[in-house]
Amino acid sequence: MKERKLRAAVVGATGYGGGEIIRRLLVHPAVELTRAVSIDHVDEPVSAVHYNLEGRTDLRFEGMDPVQAASDVDVVFFGLPHEVSATVVPSVLEQSEAKVVDLSGAFRTDDAETYARWYGQTHPHPDLLPSMVYGLTELNRERIRGARGVANPGCFATCVELALLPLAKNGWLQGSVEVVAMTGSSGSGIRPSAGTHHPVRSVNLKSYRPLTHPQTPEMAETLSAAAGKTVELRFVPVSAPLSRGILATAFARVPEAVDGVALADAYREVFGGESFVRSPEGRFPEVAAVAGSNYAEVGAVAGPVEADGKRLVTCFGALDNLVKGGAGQAVQNMNVLLDLDEQLSLEDAGSWP
Repeated sequence: MKERKLRAAVVGATGYGGGEIIRRLLVHPAVELTRAVSIDHVDEPVSAVHYNLEGRTDLRFEGMDPVQAASDVDVVFFGLPHEVSATVVPSVLEQSEAKVVDLSGAFRTDDAETYARWYGQTHPHPDLLPSMVYGLTELNRERIRGARGVANPGCFATCVELALLPLAKNGWLQGSVEVVAMTGSSGSGIRPSAGTHHPVRSVNLKSYRPLTHPQTPEMAETLSAAAGKTVELRFVPVSAPLSRGILATAFARVPEAVDGVALADAYREVFGGESFVRSPEGRFPEVAAVAGSNYAEVGAVAGPVEADGKRLVTCFGALDNLVKGGAGQAVQNMNVLLDLDEQLSLEDAGSWP
């Protein structure tokens, strides 16, 4: 008898992230996409929004209550605004048996006061924050495996955290870390705006939300947990003239003894057994090398020893914001949640160039 596939639903399925999850699930050997839910394009075929899926599925967008959408599936993905997820996810966890992967920022911090400060509103279910496991798979794999719900990290956060994780795990980070990261326009979502309008975006670079971006606290919280001490982080995002991809550059201070050899050993130790994180040889991480894939590239360069006796290290990270920075990592987390091979439907190398 043929073994039944596990069932999945995507709520908020018309966005770029929803489309990427759908694409990955349609080729997944162990999970079947049974429902694509949205408040718009109801009853229209999935391909009416996601043109690349023409002829790949007969599914149509359904308009239904999220609890109903989760009622007969094994896992449900939420690609909703954080203020909506903060209300909906608790109801789904309470009224269904489905496991949850939430792609919003609603549950990425353990602290309700931090959420209120960075997202500008009171969290409606602060009691749930500690129980939603932060889904940086390479750091929290075992916690994810036994979880009911996962808070998928932000795209910037995933890139920055992976780039700095070897330094944090070795206890090397001293003082504040400064980060600048450039991102593609798809990170702004499927609805057009002045900031993503192609005639301007394609010829422009600009900073936005400097030192106030809401993914800042999850970066600091995650790196502090890995380091076993408080890590201060200052973050400036930059709007870049490309549709997808993130390149992050971080400046960190470490003990004088941490040289290039020690850095290479640290990255090898932390990521040597990982399927989706690599440190390229002979070049720095770059967006084109990971575009369309679930891979992230990381690396670091040891700089000079400064007057205070600390060495300046420059760390780099690159990933596709819609895949490893979003939907791909969500599917990776789903695979872990459901005790499946972590690489299923994510093995492709993306495109070059």
